[in-house]
Amino acid sequence: QVQLVESGGGLVQPGGSLRLSCAASGFTFSNYIMSWYRQAPGKERELVAAITGPGGSTSYADSVKGRFTISRDNAKNTVYLQMNSLNAEDTAVYYCNALSVVVTSLRRYDYWGQGTPVTVSS
Repeated sequence: QVQLVESGGGLVQPGGSLRLSCAASGFTFSNYIMSWYRQAPGKERELVAAITGPGGSTSYADSVKGRFTISRDNAKNTVYLQMNSLNAEDTAVYYCNALSVVVTSLRRYDYWGQGTPVTVSS
């Protein structure tokens, strides 16, 4: 049974930091691209950061570049999102995503966590 369980969200003051974690189980974690998405009230879900499986290459949305860092520990089947210099625009529910595509069959494996809320407010 596939599970993605996010944790670490909460209320933080502007300028503060939070570290989100996503613990994965039920699939071969190291083979998957892991990503963090967020969805603010009334807005579409947006991709925030992604990290590849074996190589650990990373990519970020322009809005978080230089402030957020995605990392993974394949031994612990966990992906992290370190968020620094938070501001009100970062307020959203943050979701963990695992993605893999089998090229030979074009079969797509796409899993989501339940989300963890982050509120940036004084």
